[in-house]
Amino acid sequence: MRFRILGPLEITSSAAAEPVRPRAAKIRAVLATLLVRANEIVSVDGLIDELWGEHPPRTATTTLQVYISQLRKLLHTADPEHGRDALVTRPPGYALYLDPAQLDLTVFEELHQGGQKALLRGDHEAAADLQRRALQLWRAPLASDTPHGALLARTAVRLAEIRAAALEQRMRAELQLGQHQRLIGELHSAVAEMPMREEFHVLLMTALYRAGRQADALRTFAELRRHLVAELAIEPGRQIQQLHQRILAGDPELLHPSPSPRPPRETAPDGTRQRTTPDGTPDGTAPDGTRLETAPDRTGHGTAPDPVRPPRVRLPGRTVDRLPPRDPVFVGRSDELDRLGSLLRDVPAGGCAAVAGAAGTGKTALAVAAGHELGDLFPDGRVFLELGGQRQADPADSLPRLLRRLGWDGPLPADEAELRLTLHRLTEGRRILLILDGAESSAEVRALLPNTPGSTALITCRRVPDGLTERVLELDVLPQDEARQLFTAAAGRLIPRYGGETAVREIAALCDGLPLALRAAAARLASRPNWGPEMLAARLRDEQRRLVELSAAAPGFHDRLRSCYEETEPALRHAFRRLGLVPAGPFGPQTAAAVLGEDLAKSGELLNGLVKAQLLGRVAGGPDHGTHRLYPLWRLLALECLATEGRAEEVREATARLAAEFTAQLRAAYGRAETHGTHPLEWFSRRQDGLVDVVRRCHAAGLWEATLQLADAMTGFLEARAAWDAWNTCHTLALEAARRQKDLAAEARMLRSLGDLAWQRRQVTTAAEFYERALLTADAAPAAAERGRALVGLADLQLDAGGLEEAAALLSPALDAVADDLRGRYEAHRVLGLLALEGVAPDAAEAHFTDCLSLATALRDPRLESYAQRWLDRVQGTGHRPPGWSEVRPGVWRLAPCRD
Repeated sequence: MRFRILGPLEITSSAAAEPVRPRAAKIRAVLATLLVRANEIVSVDGLIDELWGEHPPRTATTTLQVYISQLRKLLHTADPEHGRDALVTRPPGYALYLDPAQLDLTVFEELHQGGQKALLRGDHEAAADLQRRALQLWRAPLASDTPHGALLARTAVRLAEIRAAALEQRMRAELQLGQHQRLIGELHSAVAEMPMREEFHVLLMTALYRAGRQADALRTFAELRRHLVAELAIEPGRQIQQLHQRILAGDPELLHPSPSPRPPRETAPDGTRQRTTPDGTPDGTAPDGTRLETAPDRTGHGTAPDPVRPPRVRLPGRTVDRLPPRDPVFVGRSDELDRLGSLLRDVPAGGCAAVAGAAGTGKTALAVAAGHELGDLFPDGRVFLELGGQRQADPADSLPRLLRRLGWDGPLPADEAELRLTLHRLTEGRRILLILDGAESSAEVRALLPNTPGSTALITCRRVPDGLTERVLELDVLPQDEARQLFTAAAGRLIPRYGGETAVREIAALCDGLPLALRAAAARLASRPNWGPEMLAARLRDEQRRLVELSAAAPGFHDRLRSCYEETEPALRHAFRRLGLVPAGPFGPQTAAAVLGEDLAKSGELLNGLVKAQLLGRVAGGPDHGTHRLYPLWRLLALECLATEGRAEEVREATARLAAEFTAQLRAAYGRAETHGTHPLEWFSRRQDGLVDVVRRCHAAGLWEATLQLADAMTGFLEARAAWDAWNTCHTLALEAARRQKDLAAEARMLRSLGDLAWQRRQVTTAAEFYERALLTADAAPAAAERGRALVGLADLQLDAGGLEEAAALLSPALDAVADDLRGRYEAHRVLGLLALEGVAPDAAEAHFTDCLSLATALRDPRLESYAQRWLDRVQGTGHRPPGWSEVRPGVWRLAPCRD
């Protein structure tokens, strides 16, 4: 079984006469993604992102499982013996295990790499053959019949670059073999297809000149120059300009290929180190191996300096390798590395690319890894320079350090302009990557950027200096599968081989995928090897101590986080502290405005400032229209700063405003068909824990009215979700708040609610006590509606116990008491309907449930409506009820003898 992905996707095998192709586009996309990441685990989340992007359907996980099942059937059709087993489920996703020879993509890359090596050692026949075989596998761009998500799109760009390189290197090798006449037509096509790639123009001009078509060669250069000036306002590169001069002068050395060069030597005959160009020829040579350093003068005798650029300074070596070793525990980030590769290709002279992100996201580690991965783009060297992150750094301090790292060992001028000129001469004609770590000052960075084509800079920074570059990779925290890998790699032998997966997963989540935190957690585990991952997870669970635990074995951890906060202006620090009060997860502009105590316009300005300062994250297409979020560790830092720097009254007022906003949101959402595009219960479930935390904060701050209002607004949601523990916590605190307020009606309401909770938990004695206390408190208030609800609760208990007469006696005064309360009347008619069924009076039951239905409609509560409709259907003989069971409250079933 073999897979072809360089073109339309297809599977070939001896078991099938024709290639097998998935018919559905989504299944092709799943297969293409697994093939691009062959022999790796691709997470479920990663596949969902690839298939649906930022807006997956609710059924995305289930649908993906169906696609995987159909894909396994397809593989079985192609290879009945082994096909199904190739696609395996491996948490957190799936993996397609293949021999590299089964996939045209891996064969293509291996042949290309082999051709590169052959060209470097001067074996042009082998180079041409290997690249030709690689190109024969290319039928069209990657999975050309398949919709591309982010991963496939990035991979397609990368492979298109490799295909262009393979084509150029094959033609270069064939040109060395004297096949210039045959190549002219193909080179014309390549130039038309890729008009910006000067390498193909160089080859075409050389082939035309050797074919005796000097005028056509010069015309090719003129058309290229016209195109570059019109489109990009730049001149052609140095190499092609020198070739142009030689063709103008009729250089006879260009007419024939030079002998194959020897393998590159470490030193030239004069003892200096010698460089080679990416195609393996010595530095300063044309594609045919001849020198391009100088051009004949107008007399034809001797040589004259190149008229286009000043003479190049001789560099101290063939390559410059001043890159730190790759971080041994660097994992994942394959998408980011691909993106950096794209950003660093074809950067204009004097430009750069940037990796920006909050402290601890791993910007430096990623930049160093990119330097190692992208060596083929920068064969003349890679240099790493730490800038120190000073906003007012002096370029005159950084330039000498950079020049020394580039290998300059002579005296350095004092003048900044002269230092810049030396930098340009050192990088001229070379392809060098400069990694400038910790950039803050635009002026400093600009002074360090190479101003010659081919070389470029990659800067790391928390925020990109204004106007510096648009080629920016915004680095986020790690996805959870890569976070687990990083922690496991950093902790090493301290992670048990089996059985520790759950704890490791929790640690990765508690560290929120922040590489700095994951490393700190691994260091903490190393400092206490007797703990194990389970103990570490338990200690990190406590929000109040999480930052302390992570800082215990990594003292710099806390300082790195706090440095971002301390470097911002006071207004933003103030806003950041207050936002710590917002529960974890995305939040919208109204919530932010409430906690900040500002209008929407002003709060929007503050949020934008915090995003720029890398203290706040934007959420694109977030759930329920949440636009921003504080990552958990930043939120803990904000709360820590609030506790030490915020005024108590300021915190109290912000908490009260936040509670009022959440109360309004809950009341607006309850009973609606949907809220912000989701079902209200789903909307609430994502906020439940955070809302409970706000109730606790209100209670702790003595905000009794806010505690009552927020707990009250949560009641219907907590009941519908059977969130018993949260219900108990919120209403117990609200009960005390009512007592502190001396609000007897609210106290009765909370007592009755806690009675309902005890009833649902089948704590009959406790429920009776709460209902009786609620009844007495309602009488003292007085609060007629709560008196009626308490009587209904007691009637429910009597009905459960078989006391039909006692229940009936309680319900008559209950119905009178709730005359003006829709929900109370609903509950009274609900129990009366159940009581009628116990007494075998279906007609009376139908009337009560009809009343329930109309009351639920007036309340705009779909859950109560559905319950009433279900009972009406059963009473009328059209509904189904499991024998021996009775739905006594919405969603609450009891074994009971009642008959429909």
